Amino acid sequence: MIVRMWEARAESYGFADLITWVCETALPEFEHDPLHLSSEVFSSTDHRVVVISKWRSNPRALPDPPATLVARPPHSWDFTQVDR
Repeated sequence: MIVRMWEARAESYGFADLITWVCETALPEFEHDPLHLSSEVFSSTDHRVVVISKWRSNPRALPDPPATLVARPPHSWDFTQVDR
């Protein structure tokens, strides 16, 4: 399993709109993908939105959000579980 963490910092005026875009536009694009297992969306008080998505393999990238909603381009990282 691969876990992808996607993070974007919203412009303060666009925070609610960025959350709406993630939940209603970005995530539905790949939730039907057979490799996709689940996704969760988190927000912070400093206007960051984080998506944690779990994949069987080959995670798909979220589309780019509208540039007017973000303070900088989003970042993403992939993780695999550590056996301990």
